Formats: sequence, C-alpha cells, structure tokens
Amino acid sequence: MTKLETQIASDLLRIQAVTLRPDAPFTWASGMKSPIYTDNRLTIGYPDVRSKIAAGLAQQIVAHYPDVTAIGGVATAGIPHAALVANLLNLPLVYIRSKPKDHGQGRQIEGHLPADAKLVVIDDLLSTGGSVLGAVAAAQKDGATVLGVAAIFSYQLAAVKTNFADAGLPFFTLTNYTALIQTAEAQGAITSTQLASLHQWREDPVKWGAQFQ
Repeated sequence: MTKLETQIASDLLRIQAVTLRPDAPFTWASGMKSPIYTDNRLTIGYPDVRSKIAAGLAQQIVAHYPDVTAIGGVATAGIPHAALVANLLNLPLVYIRSKPKDHGQGRQIEGHLPADAKLVVIDDLLSTGGSVLGAVAAAQKDGATVLGVAAIFSYQLAAVKTNFADAGLPFFTLTNYTALIQTAEAQGAITSTQLASLHQWREDPVKWGAQFQ
C-alpha cells in the first residue's frame, strides 16, 4: 500500500463514508449481499478530507494523464470533487448526467467542452464501472477525447477491470478495497477472521452472499 492509499482509506473509515459489516451484510440495490457500504458523498462535509482527496486526484491526474485539458465530473457524486480538481489544475470543468435532460436543450453534458478537449472523468466510486463508462461514452459522443477515469475508491471487483479493458480505457483510484480492509485491521476495527471473510467477498461476491440467504 502507498502512503496515499492508506491515508485516504483511514479518512474514509474515520468519517464513516465506508462501513464494514462482514457479519451482518448490507443488501445493495442490485440485491447483492455485501460486507461493505460506501457513501463518499460524506467526504464533502469534511474540509480536511475533501482537500486531501482533491490534492491527491490532481497530483495523480497530472502523473497519469499529463495531456489533460479538461475535467469532467459524473453526476452527482463526482461533481464536487471534479470542481475542486479543475480549480487546482486551472482547467475547464463540465459535468455529465446519466442521461440527457428531457426538457430545454436536452443536454447531457453541462458546461463548455472545447471541441479538442482531452478529458479526464472523475467519479467518487467504482464498483463495476458501468455508470462512469456511460458518462465517458456521452463525452466521446460529444467529441471529447477521454484520456481516462479517476476515482476516490474501488471495490476491486473483477467486473471493473473487464469493463474498462473492453472500453480500452485506463483508470486509477486514490485507494481501494484491499487498502481499506488492511487499514481497518491495523486499526483494530476488524478481526483476522473478518478480514479473511472480506477477502472472500471480493473474490466471489455471489458465493460469499449465498451464506446469508
């Protein structure tokens, strides 16, 4: 784990933006049983946390995508972080809806996107990558060259790597599931038995969830 991965993981645990409950799992909207619940919207209420996230994203975007000329935020949770990053990098900002508006000019992308924009798209969380890749497709349809995706946290599920590979697009996150659960164990928040269970969920979420049916 890098220092940044550990620091952001520790912050997410501290403010309860991420909650681990391997013995009494959550049920996601998809019906999947999960030992983790994430609400990274909470980060914007903590100036120290959101500042570290913005600084980390900005630094990593410059390192991974040095040709970037614009920042895009995925509605809604990616917007505040994208705004902070765009300000730090002094770059144009747009945000991307999940679908076009059904009134007015019917826009899906709000803000001015230059015709030759080289865009990095920011979201708060990557699970399968479906929502952010939908935003990427909308930006590409609008003429932008999308260099890649940046996010705060990833569950590291197999589907996210597959979906990004199929899209031919790179991505990075500031921290991830492995860093988070290892940080939680180091802090005494979970036992070694719970850590093993958490690893099992990431390897096979369906099989892991079947024990709670």
